[in-house]
Amino acid sequence: MADVKTAIVILAEGFEEVEAVTPIDYLRRAGVEVAVAAIGESLAVRGARGILVTADGTLKSLAGRRKAEDGMWDAVVVPGGIPGAQNIAASRDAGVLIVGTAAAGKLVCAICAAPAVVLAPLGILSGRRFTCYPGMEEKVEGGRWSREPVVTDGNVITSRAAGTSGLFSAAIIERLLGRPEADRITSAVLL
Repeated sequence: MADVKTAIVILAEGFEEVEAVTPIDYLRRAGVEVAVAAIGESLAVRGARGILVTADGTLKSLAGRRKAEDGMWDAVVVPGGIPGAQNIAASRDAGVLIVGTAAAGKLVCAICAAPAVVLAPLGILSGRRFTCYPGMEEKVEGGRWSREPVVTDGNVITSRAAGTSGLFSAAIIERLLGRPEADRITSAVLL
């Protein structure tokens, strides 16, 4: 049996819906086992545009379950949106998961405001190339901002905004499963 890749997508009130749902959808199409994790106790999380998404579990419960199974997710995905990214940044559990994932060499993926608001304060972008929503790069010290729609530097993938969600998702798939699988998914969705 092939090694099934795993990813956890973190949702907090005010998340940018396209930046969360697109990676969930594309990764599942590629056969990645995706868990949607809610910050807090409620599984119903309202996005920045008022769309309600039901998570698979709380971040605390899902992170704990993964540790009990085999220790680590292959990727953690952090959507942007304000105040969503700020709410994720304020979560100690999210910070612990993201830092642990990065330290283990697994993928840390963030889009829009999340690279600047969530990853930078954790030190994840220090010395790395990154991208984010234009103007947010001013909040990042020690990183090298790029205008590219998606930037991969080591085990960190960042992307600019909702409009780059498909490219962001394809970059995650490429790192987890290889270029042929990323090409298959992008072809299927006409990206």
